[in-house]
Amino acid sequence: MLSFQKLLRADQINKGDLVKLFNRADIYKDKLSKSEKITDLDGKILASLFFEPSTRTRLSFETAMHRLGGKVITVEDGSSSSTKKGETLEDTGRVIDQYADIIVMRHPKPYSVEEFSKYVTNPVINAGDGDNEHPTQSLVDSYTIYSEKGSLENLKVGFLGDLKYGRTVHSLVNILSKYNASFKFISSEYLALPDKLKTVAKNNSNSFQEYQTVNAEILEDLDVLYVTRVQRERFDNQDDYIKNKDVCYLDKKYISAKNNSIILHPLPRVDEMDKFIDELPNAKYFEQVGYSVPIRMSLLYSLVNL
Repeated sequence: MLSFQKLLRADQINKGDLVKLFNRADIYKDKLSKSEKITDLDGKILASLFFEPSTRTRLSFETAMHRLGGKVITVEDGSSSSTKKGETLEDTGRVIDQYADIIVMRHPKPYSVEEFSKYVTNPVINAGDGDNEHPTQSLVDSYTIYSEKGSLENLKVGFLGDLKYGRTVHSLVNILSKYNASFKFISSEYLALPDKLKTVAKNNSNSFQEYQTVNAEILEDLDVLYVTRVQRERFDNQDDYIKNKDVCYLDKKYISAKNNSIILHPLPRVDEMDKFIDELPNAKYFEQVGYSVPIRMSLLYSLVNL
C-alpha cells in the first residue's frame, strides 16, 4: 500500500513507495516483454483529463490503463468539456468523480490539480500543473535511473536547461534529494532553479553547484545528465525567450561515450541539444519513454487497489 491516495506532488513519494512501485513495474515490464495478457484493472475506468497539450504523458497513461485491462475516457485540451463554458474545477471534479475509478489530469494553472482533487473521492494523479510539478514524470525518470544504474543512492546528477519553469526538474530534484545526491544545476541566470528547490536539496543534506554555461569539464564526472528544453510557452516576453533559449546548448563534443553517465530528457526536445548525441550509447531518453508504461501501470494499479 502506498502512503498517498492522490499524487499531487513529488514530495509525497517516500522511499518505501518507490520500492513498491519499482518492484511492481519490474513485474509488468517482464510481462509486457513476453506479451502476456494482464487483467489487473479489468472493469476499471481511467478519466484522462488534459487541458494542456501532451503526447508522451497522456498516451503512456492511456496505454498503461489499456495494458492493465481497463478502459479510458478522455477530455482533450479542455475544448470538449464544460470548462469551455465556464464550469469551475470544483464542479468538474464532482462530475468526473461519478464516471471513473481514477483520474489523471494536466492543467496549465499551477496547483490547479490540487484544487480539483479537493472535490474528488477517487484517486487523482497530477500529470503536470503549469510550471509547478510533474510528479509522475519524476517516477518515470527515477525508474529509468534505477533500471539503468541499479540504484538511486549517492549519484552525481546534472540538470541542464530550463530549471526555473521546468516542472519535471522540480519533481525529480524532490525525489533524488532523498538519496544523498550531488547536484550540478546548469542554466542561464534567468532560468536558474527556484530557491525553494535549493532549500529542498540543502535540507536533505545534498550538495549542489550552479553554473551559467556548459562544457565538457562540468559534465565529465556525472552519473546522470538531465536535459530540458527552454519552454517558449512559459515566457510572457518573447525577447526573454530568445535571449535564454541557446545559452546552455548541449554540443556532442561535451559528452564522452566512454564515461558511465546516462543522458535523459523528458521530451519533447526542440533545438537544445546536438542530434548526433542520439548515436552515443549513454543517450537513454528514448529508453526513458519505454520505461514510462510499466511504472505508470504500477502507479495506476497501486492507487486503484489502496
